[in-house]
Amino acid sequence: MFLRKLTIERIDAAGRAHPCPIAQLDNFAMRNFTNDAIFDDTLPIADGLLEAGLRIPIDRLTAAMQDWFRRKSYLAPTDRLRIVEIPQ
Repeated sequence: MFLRKLTIERIDAAGRAHPCPIAQLDNFAMRNFTNDAIFDDTLPIADGLLEAGLRIPIDRLTAAMQDWFRRKSYLAPTDRLRIVEIPQ
C-alpha cells in the first residue's frame, strides 16, 4: 500500500527548507479533517518523511496539508510546504 516515499519540507520566507517534524505529520495523518479518505493512505515515518499509496495526488496532499498546518499554526503566513516524491 505505501509504495512511495515523500519528503515534506517547510519553506520559510527566506527560502530555507526545514523537514516537518514527525509529530506534525502524524497529527495530519491521524486527525485529518479534510474528510477525504484518499489521505488514509499516508504513514509518517520520520521528520520530513511520509510514505504514501499510489493513489495520493501530491498537489492535493500539498494543499490539504498546508491548509491543516496553517490552521494548527505549524506554518507562518509567509511559509509554504514543499512535497516531493523520492525516486526509487
